[in-house]
Amino acid sequence: MIKHFLSLNSLSTDQIHGLIQRAQFFSRHQKQPDKIHHLLQHKLFANVFYEPSTRTRCSFEVAAKRLGAEIINFVPENSSVKKGETVYDTLKSLESLGVDGIILRHSDDNIFESLSGLNTCPMINAGAGKHEHPSQGLLDLLTLTQEFPKLAGLKIAICGDIKHSRVAGSLMIAAEKFGMEIHLCGPESLIPNINNTFIKCSELDNVLPEVDAVMMLRIQLERHEGLELDQKTYFEQFGLSNHRVSLMKEKSIILHPGPFNRGIEIADEVVEHPRSRIFKQMTNGVFARMAILEWVLSKGNEND
Repeated sequence: MIKHFLSLNSLSTDQIHGLIQRAQFFSRHQKQPDKIHHLLQHKLFANVFYEPSTRTRCSFEVAAKRLGAEIINFVPENSSVKKGETVYDTLKSLESLGVDGIILRHSDDNIFESLSGLNTCPMINAGAGKHEHPSQGLLDLLTLTQEFPKLAGLKIAICGDIKHSRVAGSLMIAAEKFGMEIHLCGPESLIPNINNTFIKCSELDNVLPEVDAVMMLRIQLERHEGLELDQKTYFEQFGLSNHRVSLMKEKSIILHPGPFNRGIEIADEVVEHPRSRIFKQMTNGVFARMAILEWVLSKGNEND
């Protein structure tokens, strides 16, 4: 059976725990290539990114190479997409050329539903539309696991453009699966209507002393027409400043999926603050994606 990695919602908690444990293994043995470099030797992946990306695309590329696999980077601007080729025909062409798995990012919310059952090699969701970014969700869970004894009971504030954030979408799915409490903060126009016992709408300054982690998000101007607040006012009302960091409880951490806009949603000096785990998230992204690449090509069914 073909195994796809499309959503945290389609995975059991045991499967997610298994992926986290495997990512931890890769983290422990990152300096021992003899233990990992052979695992996906002679395998070939295609990075198919219809949207710009630095961290996710490069992270998947590094992950594949660490496992001994090869990877090709498909660039729509230099392809037959410019001649009108559909996503399906592009992916089918890559399958026909012999790739073993496809890593896809696209702006369409329903791209994977439209491709369901049409492709014959594993598909990995590298960020689709504005709903989910499951590999980011996995690396965020990995980072939280490294910082806290257990996921259950953790309180996390997410602040920023939540309505258009697939990162927030995946974290909210994880919250329900693992019993975490999510506080949504930011401009009212950018907070979605959600009816869920694990998710609350809160004022950032009110919850900072209570939460274990603060996930800051940038304003995704490319997904909507803009924001009425100017940058200075936005930072004053919702930005993570040194003062707001001082309100956080002891041992709480700062997260951000990137790219970050210094001085808008997060102060320049807070990006590398001792509480910040932003660059650790990026490091963990390689290990989480190594686990994903290995999993989709492993034998067995989707429940393994």
